[in-house]
Amino acid sequence: MAILRKELLQLRRDRLTFGLIVMIPLIQLVLFGYAINTEVRHIPAAVVDQSNTSLSQALTQIVEATQVVRFEERFATVEEAERAIVRAEVRAAFIIPHDIDDRLVRSPAIGGRFAPTAPGETARPVAQWIADGSDTLVAGAIRSLRVMPLGELFREPTNTATPTFEVTLFYNPEQRSVVNIVPGLVGIILTMTMIMFTAAAIVRETERGNMEMLITTPIRPLELMIGKIIPYVGIGLLQVGIILGLGAALFSVTTAGSLGTLLVVTLLFILASLSLGLVLSTIAKSQLQAMQMTVFVLLPSILLSGFMFPYEGMPDGAKLIADLLPATHFMRIIRGVVLRDAELADLGPDAAWLLGFAVLGLVVASLRFRKRLD
Repeated sequence: MAILRKELLQLRRDRLTFGLIVMIPLIQLVLFGYAINTEVRHIPAAVVDQSNTSLSQALTQIVEATQVVRFEERFATVEEAERAIVRAEVRAAFIIPHDIDDRLVRSPAIGGRFAPTAPGETARPVAQWIADGSDTLVAGAIRSLRVMPLGELFREPTNTATPTFEVTLFYNPEQRSVVNIVPGLVGIILTMTMIMFTAAAIVRETERGNMEMLITTPIRPLELMIGKIIPYVGIGLLQVGIILGLGAALFSVTTAGSLGTLLVVTLLFILASLSLGLVLSTIAKSQLQAMQMTVFVLLPSILLSGFMFPYEGMPDGAKLIADLLPATHFMRIIRGVVLRDAELADLGPDAAWLLGFAVLGLVVASLRFRKRLD
């Protein structure tokens, strides 16, 4: 009973641990019940309307009415739409050909009397989708639009057995889930290890009795923070090499982009994760608390970053939280470089965000660290 009373008193005084005990199940409940949605809706898409007729506009409205996609961009050429997919500005593009009127009236998907009747004549698809097929859930949602009920355009019955649109999937035409998972694992493993290593950096010095020695040295707080994270940069790069190397050897997931670009963006994410770990280290009072806070950050990073569930399927509130996590931005970057051959200029906003986060984290950690034992 004495030990029991001691443990209860210690737990009551350890407010951070008690708060995490309450918050972790609460966050899991909210994430799985509210934020996580495997039914992808409102996928950001672009329109390439080569016809610019009232019929093509009506077709666009019918497609958007399904709520599977949300047209956010309009481009004049297919090449512009493809570059937007590479930059991850959109996940798919709807290409309407210049002869859409003729294709619609000859489509066997509308009634049947408009279908070709001449010998050897075949019906062409009404329009075409090109989509980022690296995410199998997003690709499946786009493929669900292959058969569209377009009979209302001509007040005719619809033949749902005939595909209306052609769908072309880029980067992962075989729809292998491992293609999307391997580069995503880079972000998750780096998040876990980099934050875990540095979250215990300051409290480890206190528990080992080294803080007195650090206090007596002329080293500045910022110098201490930088010195703490530099060794782990090499560890992070080694982990990236192991993951991508084994991914290529075991699963044939090769890196399509430049290794130089991959190195730059990976360094940015490692620095951002390490700086976040240092901030947590200045808050934690023990290594146990540091580990608990690491889990507190890791759980949303896995569920909200787009690693397991599409970012597009989340509600707006969950997206705001996801955008605060370094893993969300790195997930877009690493998949862009590895799968879509994206260049650094294509990844500018996310790369700039990671750089700003790393600098801010170092500054906050330096300001919070005081060379005092209390």
